[in-house]
This record gives sequence, C-alpha cells and structure tokens, in this order.
Amino acid sequence: MSNNPKTVVNSWNEWDPLKHVIVGRADGCCIPPSEPASDPKIPIDSDMRGVHGPRSVETVAKANLQLDAFAKLLENRGIKVDRPTPITFNQEIRTPDWQHGSMFGCMPPRDVILTVGNEMLEATMSYRSRWFEYLCYRPLIKTYFDQDPGMRHESAPKPRLTGSSYKDNYLSDSISIEERLEMVAKKNFVTTEEEPLFDAADVLRFGKDLVVQHGFTTNLKGINWLNRHFPDHRVHSVNFPGDPYPIHIDATFTPLRSGLLINNPERALPEEQKKIFAKNGWEILDAARPAHNKPPPLCYSSVWLSMNVLVIDPKTVCVEASEVNQLEQLDKLGFNVLPIPFRDAYPFGGGLHCSTTDVYRE
Repeated sequence: MSNNPKTVVNSWNEWDPLKHVIVGRADGCCIPPSEPASDPKIPIDSDMRGVHGPRSVETVAKANLQLDAFAKLLENRGIKVDRPTPITFNQEIRTPDWQHGSMFGCMPPRDVILTVGNEMLEATMSYRSRWFEYLCYRPLIKTYFDQDPGMRHESAPKPRLTGSSYKDNYLSDSISIEERLEMVAKKNFVTTEEEPLFDAADVLRFGKDLVVQHGFTTNLKGINWLNRHFPDHRVHSVNFPGDPYPIHIDATFTPLRSGLLINNPERALPEEQKKIFAKNGWEILDAARPAHNKPPPLCYSSVWLSMNVLVIDPKTVCVEASEVNQLEQLDKLGFNVLPIPFRDAYPFGGGLHCSTTDVYRE
C-alpha cells in the first residue's frame, strides 16, 4: 500500500488509484422532520414534502443489498473497505439552542468526512438532523489515528445552527422555479454568514487545489475557514447559477482524471470561473443526460446522480448500472466502466461518489 507500512490515511485527489475507502450503510436511516436547512432543498412537487419518520424495513434492506454488493466489488478489486457504525437515528436530539425530532443516517460518508492528504476532517454540517452524524465514523477514525502516527484527525468548529444561521421565509410555495434560479444566480442562499458552514461533499480535491461550491450547505465563511485551515492549499470558490437547489458539488462537477472534467449542462460553471481550469489545461465536457426522468421515490437528490460516479483509478470508473447514457459517454472517453446497480440506495443520500469517502489513494 505504501513504502511506510504505518501510513493509513493519504488521499489528495478524486482519481488516483483507490486502495482504502469507507462505504456507507442504510441501517436505521430516517427522513427527518423539516428544518430551515432542508426545507428549501425539497421541490414543491416532491413526494418528500411533509414526510418524516424511519425508512421502511423493505427499502433499507434493498439499499443495503446494493451497498454491500458495491463494497464486495471494491474488495474483489483489492480495495480495503470499512463501514461506519450506525447509531439510533430515530430519536429526538437537542443542544442548548434547539431540539429536533430525529437524525438522518450514515449512508453518505462523503458529506461528513473530508480527506485531504493525511488529514480526515469532520465537516460542520448545516442540517440540525446531521449534527451528530460524525459519531458513526469515530470508531474508524480512532483506529486510523491509533495505527498511523502521521494521520491528523480534525473537527471543524461545531456550528450552533440557531435561527440566525438561516434566512427567514426562504422557503415559500409562492416562489416559482424561475424566481428560485434568479435568487441562486445572485448567490442568495438559505444559509447566512453567521458562522462557518460547510459539508464535505461540497469540496473537490485537485492535489494542492480545493474547489468548493458556495451554495445551500456551504457559506463563504465556511470557505474562508477551509482556506485558513489548509494554508498550503489554494481554495477556489465556485457556484452554478443553473442549479435551483445547490446542495453538493458532486452531481454537478466531476473530475474523471487529471485534465478532464464533466459538468452538468443544466448547471454550467460561469465563464469567469472556467478560466482557472482552462489556464491549467483542463477540458470540461458536458455530462451525458440522465437515463431517468425522475428520481426514485422519497429521494432528496435530482436525476443528475447519473454523473455521481466513483473513479477508482485514472482508467476505471464506477457508474450506476441503469445510467446507460453516462456509461456510454465514459466508455467513449476510453474508461473501463463498471456498471453498479445502485438506484435503491439513491434515496438514502446519493450516488456512488456520495456513498464513499476516501481513506487512501496511491
């Protein structure tokens, strides 16, 4: 794995050969009650509106079947796979500032843990329901810390998430999709600049460059905190005006190998922000259209999980098996494409990239 057998944690980008990864679990996952951070994320016509409580036993079993099969496939390719430890998500949680009816789950590790070099950083999170989610990963991180003398375990300052962290009346059934797009184009998001907020899934790693989406879950103060925390990195803020619900970057902007990215054609990177990629010789292609017209039932994410792929080395990429257009595009780009049935796992927090977080890449 490394010349130094004690090196456990080391990952600098999204495409080098993957050797060790965390894959999430669906056990005990809940749809939490509404809260200021989640309300604007759920479109008016979504079947998620007004629904909360534990996910059904049947859907959990189906999701775990696909997550376990994905983990097994990775292991069969020589990749070490660890899994988080679920806690009891279906319980009321509270801090001195607020209380909330339940937690969420531990299916998308990518949202919570950011691996940069030899550091694993616990993100702030901007949902109250996900405030305690880091606990699912603590047993693994403790093991890595004990085994690897060079590993750094860091936690960003836990936010208070009081009402002042969110804009009042940001969610309104009277706001049309056109008005919502106008709001996000002006960078008018649900979160305020009260305190640093970021989800790990808003960060893409390009070696010494970190590309961070400014949107619903990550504010400018969060990006500024990352900039100060990683003084040896260049931190670039990006935004995608075509996305009415800008939550995480990895169904919008996906690096496939050094020099090649795909971008959601409905959420194009502004021309001004493209310059840094062009200047460094990166090609940005429009991602293939999704194969589905709508997401699975009770799914937070958009149909563009089609481009939420996991690169396991610069020539090999995992794509959801029914996303035939994305499979074909990557095949034509010269990749060895591994079709992974994963649509039953989508409602639990996202696609193949979301469901993992790196521990070690060569």
